[in-house]
Amino acid sequence: MAEAALNRLGRLSGVLAVGTFTVSQCIYNVDGGERAVLFDTLRGGIRSDVRGEGTHFMIPVVQRPIVMDVRTKPREIPSITGTKDLQMVNIKLRVLWRPIVEELPALYRELGTDFDERVLPSIGNEVLKSIVAQYNAEELLSKRAEVSNRIKEAMTKRARHFHLTLDDVAITHLTFGREFMKAIEMKQVASQEAERQQWVVKKAEQERIAVVTRAEGEAEAASIITKAMEKTGNAIVEVRRIDAAKEIAGKLAQSRNIVYLPGGGGESGGSNLLLSVDTK
Repeated sequence: MAEAALNRLGRLSGVLAVGTFTVSQCIYNVDGGERAVLFDTLRGGIRSDVRGEGTHFMIPVVQRPIVMDVRTKPREIPSITGTKDLQMVNIKLRVLWRPIVEELPALYRELGTDFDERVLPSIGNEVLKSIVAQYNAEELLSKRAEVSNRIKEAMTKRARHFHLTLDDVAITHLTFGREFMKAIEMKQVASQEAERQQWVVKKAEQERIAVVTRAEGEAEAASIITKAMEKTGNAIVEVRRIDAAKEIAGKLAQSRNIVYLPGGGGESGGSNLLLSVDTK
């Protein structure tokens, strides 16, 4: 009896194992940031609907899910191309791209799962060569934002034909040949020297104006003094002499090296004597 129970238990375990295996073959999971398309051998290949995140059912052997990442990913596209003035430029683009979810069946049908390797480098080099050739080397440096916007517009339009959308396109690297960079450096040095010379000329002009203004002021002052002397005689000269004497006397009074000797009296008068005594 115990042997019969064991046989029944074995058969039940086998049925459960077969059932578990069958169920696992009938479901598949789609994780976050992913979408799936279903390949159906009985309905002519890729079905047109897109499966979202979660667990989905399928018919084993007949149907096969293809899970695809739809999150935004970066890609760097390098290119060496020529400018309008025949200068060679080494340029790199940073592209943030992702597939269009609604068009995943057509994307897989036309390009497979390695669509980014097939599409982005090709259209990136094509657009770079066509747009960079419309600018000379100096314009690429001074109009970098404009060039980036034009490249973004052209690449977004081209990528749309391949069921891709671009979130951002920007130039991250832009260099020219050694000879051109040396010519640019020499031009900048010459420009700075020209600006310095202009500043020197302006400074000299301002100094000339200051000298002329000062001379005109002195001439006007001399004219005023002359007119005053014509009206008052030498009185103004005496006033200036007295003021100068007071100023000199004030400075001498503060000096320690001055000795005052009174002059002798008498009918002939006398003069006072100031001696400068060097204490060193």
